[in-house]
Amino acid sequence: MRYLPILFVAVLAPAVFGKACLADDAATPNIVLILSDDQGWTDYGFMGHDAIRTPHLDRLAEQSVVFRRGYVPTALCRPSLMTLATGHYAHRHGVTGNDPSPKYADPKSDLYAERRAKLISYIDQFDTLPELLVARGYLCHQSGKWWEGSYQHGGFTHGMTRGFPEPGGRHGDDGLKIGREGMEPVTQFVDMAVEQKKPFFLWYAPFLPHSPHNPPERLLKKYEQEGRPLPIARYDAMCEWFDETCGELLGYLDKKGVRENTLVVYVTDNGWIQSPDKPGYAPRSKQTPYEGGVRTPIMFSWPDKLKPADRPELASSIDLVPTILAAAGARIPRDLPGLNLLPNLESGKKIDRDAIFGEGFAHDIADIAKPEASLLYRWCIEGKWKLLLTYDGEVNRYQSTHPRTEKGPQLFDLLADPSEETNVAAEHPDVVARLAKRIADWYPVTERKTQTTVSQ
Repeated sequence: MRYLPILFVAVLAPAVFGKACLADDAATPNIVLILSDDQGWTDYGFMGHDAIRTPHLDRLAEQSVVFRRGYVPTALCRPSLMTLATGHYAHRHGVTGNDPSPKYADPKSDLYAERRAKLISYIDQFDTLPELLVARGYLCHQSGKWWEGSYQHGGFTHGMTRGFPEPGGRHGDDGLKIGREGMEPVTQFVDMAVEQKKPFFLWYAPFLPHSPHNPPERLLKKYEQEGRPLPIARYDAMCEWFDETCGELLGYLDKKGVRENTLVVYVTDNGWIQSPDKPGYAPRSKQTPYEGGVRTPIMFSWPDKLKPADRPELASSIDLVPTILAAAGARIPRDLPGLNLLPNLESGKKIDRDAIFGEGFAHDIADIAKPEASLLYRWCIEGKWKLLLTYDGEVNRYQSTHPRTEKGPQLFDLLADPSEETNVAAEHPDVVARLAKRIADWYPVTERKTQTTVSQ
C-alpha cells in the first residue's frame, strides 16, 4: 500500500533507507514490457498464422522462453492491464470493467465523475510494479494504454498519459500516440536512462492492433486479395504494423548496446477474433472466457540470463509482476497470487502448478463496490480440462451484441478440442465437480447464482 509520495520514493528513499534501495548490482537488467492490444493468440508467424507477417516478434520468440499456452485472467482491456500493474486478480483490485455503468449515472454527471474517480483511486491500495521498481533505483516510463489517471498516479517516473481532464478521456490520452505516431518518446527515455547509467523499465502498450483498423496503405496492400474480406485484411495489416513498432523498439535497444542485459516480456491484454463482415470482434473472443478471449503467447527474453526454449506448461499474466520484480532484485509483496517464474526460466525445471484461474465481468461496472454485481463467469484450466461457470451478473449494451456464455457448466478437452466446440460436462461430472470446487476455493462467490450440477 502506498503511503509515500512517488517523489519521496524516487528521490529521498535511498538516502533514508540506505543503498539497499538502489539498483547497486551492475547486472540489474533493464525491463521492457510489451503489451499487444486486442490480438488473437494465433495471429503471429511463430504461432502458425498462414497470412499475418510478424518477423520481429518471430525473432523475439526465437530468443525467448515461450509459453504458447499463456493466458490472461480477464479478457477485457482495463482489468487486464490493472492486473499487470498490481499483480492481483480483478475481483481483488476492484477494476472489473472498463467504465462505470451509464445505467445508474449519466456519463456527463458529477455522480458518474465521482464513480470514475473512485475506480481510478483503487490503484492506491497497492504497491504497483513501477513503484516497486523505482524503490530499487529504476527509471520507469509509461506509454500507450493506461486507464488509471496520470502516469505519476501509477508510480512511473516518466510517461505520456497526463490523466483525463475531459469527460471523454478514458484509456491513455497522449499515450495512445506511441507506435501509431512514432517511437520518439520511448527512444528519448532510453537515451536519458543510458546516459544516467540507470536501469529502466518501459511499459510499452501501444494502441495496436486495436481499432480503429487504419493501417498504412503500404501494409494494407499486402493483405488485400480476392476472397479476403476487407475487415480481416485491415486487422491483419494492423498486426504487422504493431510488429514493426516492436522491431523499432528492440532494434533501438540493440543500437544503444543494452539488449543483452534487458529482460523483454511479451503478452497481450486480451484476445480478438476479427468479424469477417464488419468492423469489430466476433463472438467467443474479447470479453469471453473462451480461448479466443483469454489465451495469449507469453514470452521472456533476457540474452544474458535465459536460454531460449518452448515451455509446455500453463502460464498466466498474473505471474508477470512477481517474476519481473525477482529479475530486478526488487521487493515482492507477500500477498501476490502469481508465481515467481524466474527460477524455472533459469533452470528449465517444471513449474510446480497444475491449474490456472480466471474470471470475467460485464464491460460496464454495475456496482463499483461489489464485483459480483457484474460477474459473468469464472474458469479454471487443469491440464487438458477447462471448466467455465456462468453467473447472473448484470449485462449491458456490449453484451447485447456479444451475449454471455451459455448457462450451466461448460467443460472442454482443450487438447482434443482446442476450438471448444463440444461441451463434455455431462460425460465427466466428476471433473466438473472437482474443478468447480477448485474455482470456489480460489475465489468464493456466495451472492450470485451458478449451476454446477450436470443434467443427466
